[in-house]
Amino acid sequence: MRTKLIIEPHIHGAFGHDFNKCSADDVLHVARELLQRGVGGFFPTLVTDSIDNIKRQVEVIKEASEKTDYECAKILGVHLEGIFINPEKKGIHNEKQCKKLTVKNYQKIEDDFIKIVTLAPELDVDLIPYLKEKGVKVQAGHCVGSDLSHCNGVTHLFNAMKGIHHREPSTALSALINDDIYTEIIADGVHLSDDILKLIFKTKPADKIILISDALPITHSDLKETVFAGSKIYYDGVKATSKEGTIAGSTTLVPEIIKLLNKKGMFNPQFIENTYEYYDIGYLGEVDWDEDFNVVAITTEMRV
Repeated sequence: MRTKLIIEPHIHGAFGHDFNKCSADDVLHVARELLQRGVGGFFPTLVTDSIDNIKRQVEVIKEASEKTDYECAKILGVHLEGIFINPEKKGIHNEKQCKKLTVKNYQKIEDDFIKIVTLAPELDVDLIPYLKEKGVKVQAGHCVGSDLSHCNGVTHLFNAMKGIHHREPSTALSALINDDIYTEIIADGVHLSDDILKLIFKTKPADKIILISDALPITHSDLKETVFAGSKIYYDGVKATSKEGTIAGSTTLVPEIIKLLNKKGMFNPQFIENTYEYYDIGYLGEVDWDEDFNVVAITTEMRV
């Protein structure tokens, strides 16, 4: 089977490298490893952190993007997941670093290379209109609000957001019933049950589903524990959690998630197309898969 190269829109690191801490060479190492697995482009994703460190890491990622070649997955921009979230649904994020959703606060870290911002729409002051005017994708995540009318998408549906109740509005319910909203899902077998996946696939239009990994630095490394987002994270071989048991993110990349979905009879090639449409990404290349979704051959655009 031949498809376009996969895009990773939400990835915090892998192969032992944390995008909130790493060097440009580390980002390039991740880019090379991703391409070998069929990933043609990715958005390095930064979690809640200090203003100074976010600014520094955006520059690091930009530096890496300028050094990519045909052996690397393309760095498509930064996904900012943090600072502007609701502490009520913080997950493992450090709520002490959260900021009010104002243009003034965003301008402290603003950069044209930030292409996606995950935020809590119910806490917005004046940030969302500003981001949309700048062409930044606004995604509801780590939130409880049900009004998604000013959002382009939803970050990791059902995780770190208000779930479905049969008598109350919620973020997850609004995302499911709104056919215009794109929804990230982490279909790694840990974050969402198979029944919830079936509900999503039956409810959402196939062209509005975005597969993400939400991969942690621990992914494809020898690490069994690490510090991520200021919290100690432990990996038991199946899932990565804080000491309190909060799931911290995934340890499975999108190509592996596709392989899992394929085995369950749930994969739709449209899911790969969706990321190109949503993020308005041009041709990155193609990948040939065997029947089990192992990479057979990769064709990339030529980059200098």
